[in-house]
Formats: sequence, C-alpha cells, structure tokens
Amino acid sequence: MRRHHPWVFSGAIGSVEPAFTEAGWAEAVTESGAFIAYGWYDEKSHIILRLISWDRKQSPGDDMVRSLVRGAVERRKSFFSLPDTTAFRLIHGEADFIPGLAVDAYGRELRAIVSSRFADKNLGVIAEELDALLHPDVIEAVTDKQFAGLEGLAERIRHFRGGKETREDESRSSVRFIERGIWYEAAPGKGQKSGFYCDQRDSRSIAEEYAAGRTVLDLFSYTGGFTLHLLRGGALSVDAVDSSESALRHLLYQIHLNEDKKVLPPGSREKVTITAANAFEHIRQAEEGKYDMMILDPPKLAKTKSSLGNAMKAYKDLNRVAMMKIRNGGIIATFSCSGAMTREDFRMMLAWAAADAGAEIQILRTLSAGEDHPVRLSFPESEYLKGYIIRVIR
Repeated sequence: MRRHHPWVFSGAIGSVEPAFTEAGWAEAVTESGAFIAYGWYDEKSHIILRLISWDRKQSPGDDMVRSLVRGAVERRKSFFSLPDTTAFRLIHGEADFIPGLAVDAYGRELRAIVSSRFADKNLGVIAEELDALLHPDVIEAVTDKQFAGLEGLAERIRHFRGGKETREDESRSSVRFIERGIWYEAAPGKGQKSGFYCDQRDSRSIAEEYAAGRTVLDLFSYTGGFTLHLLRGGALSVDAVDSSESALRHLLYQIHLNEDKKVLPPGSREKVTITAANAFEHIRQAEEGKYDMMILDPPKLAKTKSSLGNAMKAYKDLNRVAMMKIRNGGIIATFSCSGAMTREDFRMMLAWAAADAGAEIQILRTLSAGEDHPVRLSFPESEYLKGYIIRVIR
C-alpha cells in the first residue's frame, strides 16, 4: 500500500471504524494510525478497498474525481492534434488513478468501459467533467461483461449528453474515425469492449512494415484492424479468421470504405478471404507452409492469476502450432492481453512452444500498448498487453 499499489483485499484490513453502511470514501491508516492513502471502500466489490490518492492534503470526494479526470485528459493533449488519428484512450483505469474505468475517444464520441463499482457510482461526475473539458457529441458507457458478475453490476449501456444522463435514440448512427490514416467505423453499443482496440495502434503499424509480398493468416481478426494495415503494407493475400461472422462482415465493409477513400489500392477486397471459425481449431487445419506471416491476437485467456496455468497451455499450443505451420523464415506477430501473464511468462511460453515445434525463434520487435495506455510502475498489472514480432527458423 505504501508503494502505491491500489488494490487492497479484505484479508489486509485489520478493522473498519466506524462500520460502513454503504460504499464510500475511506482513509487507510496503519495500526498506529499513520496515514497511508484515501480510497473507495465497498464491501460488494471483489476488491474491497481501492486506493486512489496518497496525498493527505487532497480531500476525497467529487472534486478529487474531477481533478483525476482533468489530469488524464491533460496528459493526452498531444493526441488531439494528430493529423491522421482521431481514436485514442483518454482514461486508462488505475494507471490514471481512476479504478475500473477506461474511456476511449472516437472522433466526436467518447466510449467508456465500466469494470468497477467505484466507476459505476461516480460515472455521473466523470461524465460531467469530460463534457466540460471536451464537449463530445455523446458519452456512451458500457458495463464490462467480464467484471459485471464479480462486481455485482447490471450489464447496461448508459448515455450522457451535455454532461447529463439521457435516454438514447436506438437509431443513432455509427461513428467514423481514423487511425494512422486508415478509416474505421464502430456501431453504438455493439462489439467488444468500446467497439475497437486502440491499444494495438502501434503494433498494427509495425506489422504493416513486414507485410509486403507476404501471404498472411490473421487469426482472431475481429473487424480487421490488422488486416487493413497488412493490405496497405502490400500483402499478397490475407485470410481473416474470427468466431464472429458479423465482425468479419464488418471487416469487409471497412475494406470497401478504405478503397473508396483511396487509402487502400483497388482490388484489396479480392485479396481477402473471411472464415467464421474457432481460431484454435482452424490453425490446426491450415495448410503447412502456405503462410509466411501470421497474426496471433487472441482474447484474454487468463482473466485471473488462478486461471494462468490453463491459459499458458492454451497460449503455448496456439503458438506451437503456428510455428509448425508457418513457412521456414516466416514472421509471426503474437500477443497476450492477459494482465495475469507477465512479459517473462510470455517469453517463457514462446520458448516452450519453440522447443516443442523444433524451431529456433528470433525476436525482432518487442510490442506493447501505445503511450495513451501508460504502464504505472506501482501497478504492474497495467502492462496487460504484451507482444513480439518473431522470425521462425526450422
């Protein structure tokens, strides 16, 4: 706690004085009464106390929340003037001292992902401050399905206009935005997380550098963030595989959108095939030696530390099969977005996979989320996204 890690579980608390009748602000002190930090105490949360400020002079309350929001937005000021990107993260949860809340900007819209009772309770104040700072057309807040059960939160979508919660017109149109010059479109209230993955912005651009003249398998492609970059980078063909048929259809739509905008060359659509399938099973059936580049970007497989063992096996199996199937000298961009898996765990997994595949691996690039997803050193869990560009030599 003194080193500023924000999570405190019930076993670390000696006493609560006076007893809480409902969730609210709390002061954490040592047994001798010395101040440690201010935090949010909620017995219904799976993290009973979330520490927020170690500054005793900063009184807890709405003003503190507003100050934290202003600080997060101020730290992203350089993103507002980018000429070719209008999508980026504004608030990155505990890394920005606002537990359980992520907010992404997509052009004139803001989309929030709520994964804690603290964020849910203070969402009105947060929306007011974001509106005062940025004047977005709308703020859409979605409860994170992965944490709804743990936190006892209802899965719902809330909307704010002018800083006030409103009933939203279900016919609201999709929002368009650009990332590194490529156009995307996200439908309101649909899709995974906030509808897009801003955290892979840098990795998509780096993967594009390796695409020229390659035959590519894009596993877990979702709506095609990597596929679009690979096409722009000159890939000969891309086979996109995802379990969601609707996501794959949207991928094709976005190819047409970028052809119309003259971002992608004519004929890009003809280079792409889509397959709705379980990616883990699909790669086992892949033709050996067909691909000389692969993208492995699976969903979070280790949601908690207790599930890390099984997740490591799944990651290893996926990468092992990829190393066996890819053409000799081929390139794999491989990722893990599991916060419970450290970068050291990930490299060890790759080493095991390579040994079982009878391959040597060269790490060409080390990948992580962009600077709008900062890693807070006192909260190592904020380094959730890890990746490598590797060359496979057999």
